[in-house]
Amino acid sequence: MKIIFKSTLLIILVCCLSQVATCQQTTYYIHGAEVYDGKQTSSRKLNVLVSGDRILKLDTSQISLEGYHDLVKINAKGLVLAPGFIDPHTHLESDLSHAERKSNLSALYQGVTTVIAGNDGGSPFPIERSFRQWSENGIGTNVALFVGHGTVRRLVLGAKDVQPTDDELQRMKDMVSQAMEEGAIGLSTGLFYAPGSYAETDEVVALATVAASFGGVYDTHIRDESSYSIGLIESIKETLEIGRRTGIPLHFSHIKALGADVWGLSDEVIQMIENAKADGLEITANQYPYIASRTSMIAALIPRWAEDGGYDALVDRLKDEELHQRILVEVKENIRRRGGASSLIVSAEDLTDYHDLSLEALSEKLSLPAEGIVVKILKEAGGVRVVSFNMKEEDLIHFMKQDWVFTGSDGVVGHPRKFGSYARKIQKYVFEDQVLSLGEMIKKSSFDIAYHLGIPERGEIKEGYYADLILFDPIKVKENATFQNPTAFSEGMTFVFVNGQVAIENGAYTGALAGTPIRK
Repeated sequence: MKIIFKSTLLIILVCCLSQVATCQQTTYYIHGAEVYDGKQTSSRKLNVLVSGDRILKLDTSQISLEGYHDLVKINAKGLVLAPGFIDPHTHLESDLSHAERKSNLSALYQGVTTVIAGNDGGSPFPIERSFRQWSENGIGTNVALFVGHGTVRRLVLGAKDVQPTDDELQRMKDMVSQAMEEGAIGLSTGLFYAPGSYAETDEVVALATVAASFGGVYDTHIRDESSYSIGLIESIKETLEIGRRTGIPLHFSHIKALGADVWGLSDEVIQMIENAKADGLEITANQYPYIASRTSMIAALIPRWAEDGGYDALVDRLKDEELHQRILVEVKENIRRRGGASSLIVSAEDLTDYHDLSLEALSEKLSLPAEGIVVKILKEAGGVRVVSFNMKEEDLIHFMKQDWVFTGSDGVVGHPRKFGSYARKIQKYVFEDQVLSLGEMIKKSSFDIAYHLGIPERGEIKEGYYADLILFDPIKVKENATFQNPTAFSEGMTFVFVNGQVAIENGAYTGALAGTPIRK
């Protein structure tokens, strides 16, 4: 009898604790907002009830609030309610793993509630280790991961320009399979960057086939966005070939026409993709709303053959006079290709003698040709980055208008796109230039990405979906980050909900770490 009594008491205690937890769970009633549900580009008046981590009810009239004890009412008259934005291309793995940056405020202040990382062929591996760490330590936004081809290749083959044996290719395929089993949403490549650039198309097809077997997506920084190697058009053709041979959905990352040799080719690229879509390929792309990129000086200006084997091998080649001269000639051509010495700005805050100065200005200051400046900096400092003004506004807008091109930040330190892409899209391209409607911008930044990249139950305001929501006055949304001050937070988000918890309240961060890893 005592055992039965104790068991019954335990059950009652558990039930009581469960009821207390339920009662203490905050419920939010958002009323009066102009609601863009993410799936449609038009808005409507809706009242929304959020309980726990889910959207509980939607109604055009008053929702019954009876039985909800810990209730917060938000009068959203004059504000827009939308799904939290999903950023399909970020480099935020290190931020999410950092004790002081894991809140991911650069994203939250723009209304981004989910980020996708592991892009450009670089990802954590094994990805489960990162998922576990983020779950244990807490993160400010949700995160999904691609498995990076470049990472897999480096772990198996190193940084060398070699082709895999059958056994090595099988090891790479097994690693992709492992990552997909652990929850990766697909395979990413950075075929412009070493060591991904050393891979032949057949290698990429073999690995993409593995990702496709798990229902994954192929995300790519194509082999050449300019005229470095095979050229922009041939790189588009290569990606379409990968899609045709594997059946995998294709996603072009930061689609662009980079450099003087390919300005104006957006028309041709768009037509090629439209034709492939008409043939049955599933194709999407993302784009950051700036005409300048930011990347490593080595990637932008050093020929790939010169970095075969890594940075130390590059330095050794620079000590060889014949190879040194050959490298200088090719660096000079790459400077021209990216728009000239005035368009390339050194971005290295710890190098005060070079930081925020163009190669043209440094050339005059140090009495060296621009290519000589590049080699000098790389010898002294190694992994320096450059901001490169290499695109035309006409191409940028042409891509932006396509219904399969979505917003993405490609967020990296030193470029305002990490802190400002979504605010800039609303401020400049919706209201100032009127390239897109607000509804189109929201759809391209939420539902479309969730649908095409396989992020379940997010990206739409729908009953039963996760409560990732943003509430804002669109006229007050403002990008504050600049190239001179690239870490200034955006403003204008009144409330940001992540999994039903308030992360931004009245424009200020609450301290919530409500994000979660999203496994496919």
